[in-house]
Amino acid sequence: MKIHVGFEMIFDCPQPTPMIFNLNVHFTRISDLIGRDVLVVDPAVPMKAYRDDFGNWCTRIVAPAGRTRVSADSLVNDSGLPDVLVPGAQQVPVPDLPDETLIFLLGSRYCDTDRLSQTAWDLFGQTPPGWDRVQAICDYVHRHITFDYQRADSTRTALEAFTGRVGVCRDYTHLAVAFCRCMNIPTRYCTGYLGDIGMPPPYGPMDFAAWFEVYLGGQWHTFDARNNMPRIGRVLIARGRDAGDVALSNAFGANTLSSFRVWTDEVA
Repeated sequence: MKIHVGFEMIFDCPQPTPMIFNLNVHFTRISDLIGRDVLVVDPAVPMKAYRDDFGNWCTRIVAPAGRTRVSADSLVNDSGLPDVLVPGAQQVPVPDLPDETLIFLLGSRYCDTDRLSQTAWDLFGQTPPGWDRVQAICDYVHRHITFDYQRADSTRTALEAFTGRVGVCRDYTHLAVAFCRCMNIPTRYCTGYLGDIGMPPPYGPMDFAAWFEVYLGGQWHTFDARNNMPRIGRVLIARGRDAGDVALSNAFGANTLSSFRVWTDEVA
């Protein structure tokens, strides 16, 4: 299938403001793009692109005083298949893990593993290691947190999601990521597009989505504690340790996000 993805953000800045955007489709999906995935800034300003430490494609600008519109609009080829399930995938002992996975065992800004380690072992220590353990974590987080878009909080940590039992997809993901890392499973945070393809209505307002990947059996596998079921049409934008690494935008000065739209639609 083909998926039409894109977004529009409008920022109001009282003065020229440096900004960083992490909004391009991930390089692992470049071959699926129909045409180019171009970030458009209006009014036009000089742009500089670079790859961050996780391989994500980022763009730097200085937004002028006043209103700045940032957008992208792309077509992506997709298999149309749901997330792959590999129930037999085995956990890799820490001494045998590849060096590049070790950073995803450590605590991070929003995944406070040091404060959740004992809880994780109490909850999941008796589950079979590997795929079944990760699925048990997803099941628990999916039941434990109540989704409430009105209660979104950009500073909420995994521990705070655990104790508060409310949040949005990033909170489900942070708690699941933290629990997996506590159980010695390398886990990385993902953000991207995920529409309602294959799902029954009613549909909520579209937004960017968060999910995670775990390293089992020598490769990375997709899990989603918010939806807790295989979904169709994920389009990855960025990976990192947590939401702090893959922030859609960072501004170094006063600004107001006055408008925000995301679209992810199957093309007939």
